Amino acid sequence: MRQELLSLPKTLADDVARNLVMVAKLLDEDPEQAYGYSRVALRLASRVPSVREAAGFAAYAVGKYGEALAEFRAARRMTGSVELWPVMADCERGLGRPEKALAMAGEPEVQKLDRAGQVEMRLVAAGARRDMGQTDAAVVTLQSPELASNSVQPWTARLRYAYADALLEAGREDEAREWFAKALEADQGGTTNASDRLAELDGVEFTDALDDADEDEDAGPDAEADEAERKDETERKDEAATAAPAETAAPAAPAEADAAPSEAPRADTPRDDRPEQG
Repeated sequence: MRQELLSLPKTLADDVARNLVMVAKLLDEDPEQAYGYSRVALRLASRVPSVREAAGFAAYAVGKYGEALAEFRAARRMTGSVELWPVMADCERGLGRPEKALAMAGEPEVQKLDRAGQVEMRLVAAGARRDMGQTDAAVVTLQSPELASNSVQPWTARLRYAYADALLEAGREDEAREWFAKALEADQGGTTNASDRLAELDGVEFTDALDDADEDEDAGPDAEADEAERKDETERKDEAATAAPAETAAPAAPAEADAAPSEAPRADTPRDDRPEQG
């Protein structure tokens, strides 16, 4: 990449380099921002193959598969390299064209890939099979010397994980669990969530005790206040219920009261103009 940037004026080369560094730094943690930096680099130096490749990966990371494919094709035309062939095929999958991706898996370019590239191509082809509903064919596609090998390579965890996932989709749960365990053994960098998948198959659920404690602590005062309010309300209702019978059982009025007009409203008789009680 440094060699390619030497073709630019120094100040421009420095600006492009800074943007490419930010693309690499942010691609995993903030792909949207990485994509923004890649667009700046592309405006500054669209004739540099590394810039086109970086722009392709940034677009790929945010799901702009058509744009990514165009950038990868441009980089390939400039360099003549086939190393981007697997990710180009995966862009075809992203665009809803698994048949095209599968056709690319059978092209002569695949034979020119190194071992890692061929494993990537196999993963893409298996994914295309699954996109087409051919789950059993996806399982067969992933069966390879690389899968059977006991040596751990950079691609081993992902290959084993993809195989386990395909087995699970095919209804072969026991075999899937075995291969998720093998993927976990090879996954030194935490590139897969094999441990979560194993736990899911075993019916194990994890909870974050610290988060639960924080939630209880945060909710504590509010919960106590609500409980106190409910208690006060209950006491008020009990007092009202106790007072009502006492008023009803008051001593009878003098005889003169008996002669009062019968239509006079009683104190405990509901009226339409009395405020509605909550």
